[in-house]
Amino acid sequence: MLKIRFKRSGRKKQPFYRIVVMDVRTKRDGKVLEELGFYNPMTKTLHINRDRTIVRLDNGVQPTKVVQNLLRKSPLF
Repeated sequence: MLKIRFKRSGRKKQPFYRIVVMDVRTKRDGKVLEELGFYNPMTKTLHINRDRTIVRLDNGVQPTKVVQNLLRKSPLF
């Protein structure tokens, strides 16, 4: 099963997350099938590739709860 979830990057105490499509069995920082955008919680910056995200959601990919909340709050959706 595929999920849209965060992949953490950045330095210690300065998180930066990439919004990616991954298999649920892979580790948090494991192999990515597709990168859809990023989220910086320090500056509250959010960038999402709207077209690819809609295609993935239509194909049955489930977002995690945190990503789902971000998608609801974003003006694109």
